[in-house]
Amino acid sequence: MKAPRKAGRTWPALILATAVACPGVAGAAATGFNDVAVSPDGEMIAITTHDAALGYRAPTTVSLRPTHGGAAVTVTLPCQGQDGCRARSLTWSPDGRTLVFTITHPHSMSASLYATDRTGAKPTVILDFPGLLAEPRFAPDGQLAVLATAAPHKLGGATEASAVQTGEVGTVIDEQRIALVDHGALHFVSPADLFVYEYDWRPDGHGFVATAANGDGDANWWIAKLHVIGSDGHDRIIYTPPGNRQIADPHVTPDGHSVAFIQGLMSDFGSTGGDAYSLPLDQPGSPRNLTPGMHASVSALMTHCGTGLTGLVLQDDHDALVSLDRPSATPPTLWRSPGGADAASVGVLSCSGNRIALSTSGFTGAARLTTAQLDHGHPGPFSTVIESEPGPQIPLHVRSLHWHSGPYTVQGWLLEPQGGKLGARPLIVSVHGGPSAANEPHPADIGLTHQMLAAGYDIFLPNPRGSFGQGEAFAAAVQGDLARGPMRDILAGLDTAAHAADPAHPVDETKMALVGYSYGGYMAMWAPTQTSRFRATISGGGISDWLSLEGENGIPNASRAVFGSYLLDDPKPYLDQSPILHMKSVRTPVFAFVGERDDECPMQQSQEYAHAMHVIGVPVEFVVYPGQGHGLSHADTEDSNRRSMAWLARWFDHPYVPAR
Repeated sequence: MKAPRKAGRTWPALILATAVACPGVAGAAATGFNDVAVSPDGEMIAITTHDAALGYRAPTTVSLRPTHGGAAVTVTLPCQGQDGCRARSLTWSPDGRTLVFTITHPHSMSASLYATDRTGAKPTVILDFPGLLAEPRFAPDGQLAVLATAAPHKLGGATEASAVQTGEVGTVIDEQRIALVDHGALHFVSPADLFVYEYDWRPDGHGFVATAANGDGDANWWIAKLHVIGSDGHDRIIYTPPGNRQIADPHVTPDGHSVAFIQGLMSDFGSTGGDAYSLPLDQPGSPRNLTPGMHASVSALMTHCGTGLTGLVLQDDHDALVSLDRPSATPPTLWRSPGGADAASVGVLSCSGNRIALSTSGFTGAARLTTAQLDHGHPGPFSTVIESEPGPQIPLHVRSLHWHSGPYTVQGWLLEPQGGKLGARPLIVSVHGGPSAANEPHPADIGLTHQMLAAGYDIFLPNPRGSFGQGEAFAAAVQGDLARGPMRDILAGLDTAAHAADPAHPVDETKMALVGYSYGGYMAMWAPTQTSRFRATISGGGISDWLSLEGENGIPNASRAVFGSYLLDDPKPYLDQSPILHMKSVRTPVFAFVGERDDECPMQQSQEYAHAMHVIGVPVEFVVYPGQGHGLSHADTEDSNRRSMAWLARWFDHPYVPAR
């Protein structure tokens, strides 16, 4: 079964590097791994890759590779070379003879389902559909299901550009439904008013387990429940998460008796982290926590990985595969990635039968797609399937830092370019998106990361409370306290980073900046209201006013989850943590940018902040990218990176002195 790594949709990390980016292959364009799927017999691996420098929307390449060595075969896609030609959701048939994947045609809001064989022959069309398709899945008996959205008004996902709001709004809602694929036709199974986010077949092929919510899919993931949906469309809810928690990644066990899933405080669909749970299907009730008190965050589950239930976890500064056969705060480790200075994180992951494949990348060096034989769930030695050739490398010191802040031990990263003339250096603090996410090792050879390091800046990547990696209690500590507690953690970490810096290149504490995107963009707006330590800030897709946000964005249930209550029931934390209400003390220049049709952190939020900056007479630059949603195009990302570097240089070279 394929187990994709978290994708990070709502409030993604600052665009320091393109999402899921990896260095280049054989001197060509840098390669990003999108998807990997191991065949049921463990003999073949299917992979989709893209040019990482062009971002996650770049055209993809599909290739097939024998796991024991041999030549790779590139599958010729029907739209090869065309803009938006992106193959997704690789899945093998139960007999391993057929590989199925989707291709979305964004300009026509349509999609196709294609199939090829193990030779990589020219794909044939299984289905052309006037709508969106995602996550094809085979039942053990060969039935094929898919998630389908008929006649959509926008591309799927809240990070995509919102639909134009005209006429009577809210009368027609896009619904993603489970459908069976049969002889080139779709037969919908799940109810017409239910948006299905994730699903898994029951082993007998007589239905599904799914996370789903009624109504608008972009808005309601935060209140999704666990459903059992029969082949006849009968739907029943078997579990409702408590305490504004979210659920993700449902997997039915091979015996069909129970379902495993991840539950925790998560910022959005795709940014997965929490504890692992198990719930009987025949007698549903309260689920059993399989990782109670674990100081790590589960990000993916697998039920077909050797024996038992396997979890991928982020544990402090490294990733690990753990066995979840029985409840434990310290589950047995099956494999772990390097941490510390040699840190690497898992990008994509697949496990089938007796073999596992995963990609890893770090701040430096080559990214790799590797594979290993399984022995009772334990991976043997990993062998490399693809080793990319790094892009332009800047020699780095990488330090994994730990510090105390209140009751918490917090982790973060310090990146220092080696060499250069002696003397103090500027320091950039980069706050990740979320708050439910983490700064993990990512290639430092592309994007804004590379540009800042090349300019001689140190980069500090903190993981304050609310981040994944230290356990669910640490991640949930941000609920109701989105700003003040995390900012204390960041400022305490800033002192640790300054102390840990190379004595030959100390931090120039007169030249520090804070940058971030989404939640990080919100913190870039919040920081100047609390401290004067930063010479400048950069806010991408940020939030200035939690009150007005409730009436502007398309994801109102997100703020209810992270604040723990609805605005109308308890407005105090919304008011207390809105930067716009604390602007009188701001003296820090801000560059703000946002997509015109951002549905998550709407353009008006940045506009409101920029207007306040003009009123108080503090320098601000405000850029709106036309037609863009929460995720920007490659061209607009390049433009925002160029403007960001110019903004930093401007205020590092010529500090702003407010008028008295």
